[in-house]
Amino acid sequence: MNHVTPSGQPQPSAQPDLSGIVAALDRTNELLQRVLAEVATTPSTHAIFVDAGYVYAATGRLVAGTEDRRAFELDAEGLIEAFIDKARMIFPDSRLLRVYWYDGARRRIHTAEQQGIAELPDVKVRLGNLNANNQQKGVDSLIRNDLESLARHRAIGDAVLIGGDEDLVSAVEAAQGYGARVHLWGIEAVEGRNQAEPLLWEVDSQRIFDLDFCKPYLTRRAVGYESHGEQPGGGAVPPRDEVRFVGAQVAAQWLSSRGREALADLLPGRPYLPGSVDQELLIEAEQLLRLSLRAHADLRRALRDGFWEHLQAQY
Repeated sequence: MNHVTPSGQPQPSAQPDLSGIVAALDRTNELLQRVLAEVATTPSTHAIFVDAGYVYAATGRLVAGTEDRRAFELDAEGLIEAFIDKARMIFPDSRLLRVYWYDGARRRIHTAEQQGIAELPDVKVRLGNLNANNQQKGVDSLIRNDLESLARHRAIGDAVLIGGDEDLVSAVEAAQGYGARVHLWGIEAVEGRNQAEPLLWEVDSQRIFDLDFCKPYLTRRAVGYESHGEQPGGGAVPPRDEVRFVGAQVAAQWLSSRGREALADLLPGRPYLPGSVDQELLIEAEQLLRLSLRAHADLRRALRDGFWEHLQAQY
């Protein structure tokens, strides 16, 4: 629009200065590009939520034919590592936040077994109560609180839920409401299903572990046998140093047969061993020691320590 001067001559109006606006837009675009680049390079994160009551009952029923924990020994450490290894394969571009292990205890006081699990790296034990009938109380609400909180704060993109109770449906819905994907894992049922159908309907994916997967992690207890430094049959339990040395022996054999390239692939996963390597280590060690380590979680840890110590010394 033109303005008219006193002389009657039109005078063009002043044009706005667009350079400041263009500079501000350039700075905004640059900032957005930086944010997008940072988001693109930030790895996704997953967590594993384990209802221990379900795992003990379902695995015991499948392998030992009973849900009574007193009748069998579950290698919880080995099973947790197997779950971590499986998640690493399914989510190759995602990092593990941690494993949440939900169990029950009288007055929420850790048992010796639960203390051992709590000491494992990347594992968080959460305890509900046990009532007079040894039934868990409050575990489902703990799972829901953790799932919802982590999803709300964008701490995880994927949640692996190992359980079967219909009460977990609300936990799944809460996490999905904040954008997380929930993947339901279960143990093969002897008959029918051991996971509620409404739970199966709500999750984003499902996976079942069969007898062959579960069998290495469960050992039946001998009737009336209590571990007091001896194996069933009278054999003495070896000291940790001896078991650690055997772990180093197996590591030397493993490295000799597979070479340094296989070692380079193994080291980034420390302190976890892939399930196949862990089982090979256990089998070879039991043959050398001439006894079973399935009921001795502390000795299995010593075995893995010796295995890793030898491999790291050779790297």
